[in-house]
Amino acid sequence: MKIRHKLEQIAFRLAEIDAMLASEEAAQDMALFRRISRERAEISPIAALYADYLRTESDLKESKALLADPEMRALAEEEIAAAKARLPKLEQELTYLLLPRDPDDERSVLLEIRAGTGGDESALFAAALFRMYSRLAEQKRWQTELISANESELGGYREIICRLVGKDVYARLKFESGAHRVQRVPETESQGRIHTSACTVAIMPEADEMEEISLNPADLRIDTFRASGAGGQHVNRTDSAVRVTHLPTGIVAECQDGRSQHQNKASALKVLAARIKDTETRERRMKEAATRKSLVGSGDRSERIRTYNFPQGRVTDHRINLTLYKLAAVLEGDLDEIIDALTTEHRMEQLAALAEEG
Repeated sequence: MKIRHKLEQIAFRLAEIDAMLASEEAAQDMALFRRISRERAEISPIAALYADYLRTESDLKESKALLADPEMRALAEEEIAAAKARLPKLEQELTYLLLPRDPDDERSVLLEIRAGTGGDESALFAAALFRMYSRLAEQKRWQTELISANESELGGYREIICRLVGKDVYARLKFESGAHRVQRVPETESQGRIHTSACTVAIMPEADEMEEISLNPADLRIDTFRASGAGGQHVNRTDSAVRVTHLPTGIVAECQDGRSQHQNKASALKVLAARIKDTETRERRMKEAATRKSLVGSGDRSERIRTYNFPQGRVTDHRINLTLYKLAAVLEGDLDEIIDALTTEHRMEQLAALAEEG
């Protein structure tokens, strides 16, 4: 059994790592110590679950041996039933743990929401989406840090970028990237007609500037300008807003909400690094999606992924044909049912791909 062989290799590797961590070499080489500690953290849950699986198998074998004893037969049958019920669940959990893990899953993210077609109504929908993700972040106890906001006249956002920090943020949000569409009657609509507008959501794993994205100063053009917006105290009267252009790729990031030009430049560079990494990640995933016909993992920004229909009170995710009649709850951040369904679908795609390979 291929999976069992892989699990035995992991158990052996864990023992190897433990020996290395106790060695003098690891004590003297902090880079080695950190690297193998990270590897141990990744594989130890799998090894622990596999040990549980082996114990359950052993318990089943021992219980079967007790069937011949009339006094122990009833207890043995009970233990056999429990072990037989437990083993398939453990097998499924182990299979999921062995699926290729996205190296970005544990990263913090930059959430970017941009108004699209629909003018002011689209900007108001962008504000509703930002509130939805903010409420989700509150429920998950993720930290939220506003990076940049370009407000519209009616209180919405033409564009808003924030940073979300916490446990498994990218793992939970990575399938939110794409075009979100809303169908509702705008407050400014006197005829009561339903309008359709859209926003683009981008979930970008934060780049590790030290390890992944090296920004050569010669490749950057940095422009300063006076901040603009809907007005109010946040609009600066000095040239403190910063726009950074990555010349090799043409990718641009700008920030105007910081208290100083220095702060805006630091934020813009952070967004730029994340956008460069995100572009590379999306290109890779779109190639994988083309090969595997992936439903949820392509990261195509132009793809319409979800519709929020106010008259019918429903939310539909078009990638997995999931419709929920709980629009109000979803807009309050109750996204777990949708996210779990997308994650399950992605796992099924991974399992199918593994089956084809093996």
